[in-house]
Amino acid sequence: MTTFSRLVLGTVQLGLPYGIANTSGRPDHEQALAIVRAAVENGVLEFDTAQGYGDSERVLGRCFQQLNCAARVRVVSKPDTKLDLRSPIAVRSAVNRSLDGLQISALEGMLLHREEFLDDWKQGVGQIFADLVKDGLLRRVGVSVYSPQAALRALQTEGIDMVQIPGNIFDRRFERAGVYTLAERLGKTLYVRSVFLQGLVFHTPTTLPEHMAFAGDSVRRFNALVAKWDLTPQQLSLGYIRAAAPNAKVLFGAETDAQVLDNLASWSTTLSDECFQDIQATFDNVQERVLNPALWSE
Repeated sequence: MTTFSRLVLGTVQLGLPYGIANTSGRPDHEQALAIVRAAVENGVLEFDTAQGYGDSERVLGRCFQQLNCAARVRVVSKPDTKLDLRSPIAVRSAVNRSLDGLQISALEGMLLHREEFLDDWKQGVGQIFADLVKDGLLRRVGVSVYSPQAALRALQTEGIDMVQIPGNIFDRRFERAGVYTLAERLGKTLYVRSVFLQGLVFHTPTTLPEHMAFAGDSVRRFNALVAKWDLTPQQLSLGYIRAAAPNAKVLFGAETDAQVLDNLASWSTTLSDECFQDIQATFDNVQERVLNPALWSE
């Protein structure tokens, strides 16, 4: 793989304000174009989006046309969570809606947005998506999951080619469950999202929102590692996941084109074995309340 071929630009920010460290809100179109241009011109040609991310798909489509790169990019999207997956007509319509918005001829992949959809996979849902692959509208099909158990189940499900999981410097659950090694053994693609844990790594204990005080100890430990190893939060976070999941694709988001370039530079960081082991010892057992943003509500 080339230097940045493992990187995927997450684009929820293009359609919605996102993350607890977001201070600039949603980019306007010129800012969005600059973000996509910075990615494409530096070899990041894969994008992650969803029908639930506001008008992210349409923003991307306009950018692809203006940059004349629609034939080169690859896009993984997710259908609306309310979609009736057992309806071939509804599913095909949803895929076509994404293609229309993105202004491309085929999706690199469609990820089912909830792990509960695995329950319906063998009840006809898998065949519906297989038909879309056969017809050339999709190249691959997968599922976005939240738990190691669901990731293992998805990887072992026939017809599922790709699985998206959360992964970051605080979270060793998927590694310990054998998710990374199973994906490699089965030849399936892992996508790792939430590498900055929705911006948590950019906080200090004093800048955390009041309702996030429970994460203060983890953030303090992270800040101490940043200082000890003389790295930026991006370098420590991306360097760790690059080493911990060496065959996975890694999603990153950006609110500006400068952030894209900063993340690309940080991706090139190679952590020493001593630093990697220090991280693993520091975050050996982080509470789930910190790891799962669904539990962060005020």
